[in-house]
Amino acid sequence: METSVKTVIKIQATIQAPVEQVWQIWNSPEHIVRWAAASDDWHTTSAENDLHFGGHFKFRMEARDGSMGFDFGGIYDNVVLFKKIEYTIGDGRKVGITFTAKDSVTEIEEHFEAESTNPVEMQQAGWQAILNNFKAYAESNLH
Repeated sequence: METSVKTVIKIQATIQAPVEQVWQIWNSPEHIVRWAAASDDWHTTSAENDLHFGGHFKFRMEARDGSMGFDFGGIYDNVVLFKKIEYTIGDGRKVGITFTAKDSVTEIEEHFEAESTNPVEMQQAGWQAILNNFKAYAESNLH
């Protein structure tokens, strides 16, 4: 039996905001549509998020010029309030996100299994760009 080793990519960011606020912005559809894009020529037009074990999520991501789009979604495998989210994307790849609170700062570390179509470096850069957009959005929306 042949087994394949999956490449796992890791990205991270430090958000200058308390974990409770970071968690809310990360998971609320009204916020997701404002930060979930890798570049200014893409945007998330809709977001559904049922955040609990077995819950589903779906984000519609589209090029701003309307030339292409796709649904990004999956099922939650584990949710620990303010600490961890793990899910399986629709294509079967696993993703894990940890939220580490340090006073009024939150460290986010995300790891995901690479897909085989695009180079690992491109995938890492794209996911990191989305995380960087999240950081900028979260830090500009402090209440």
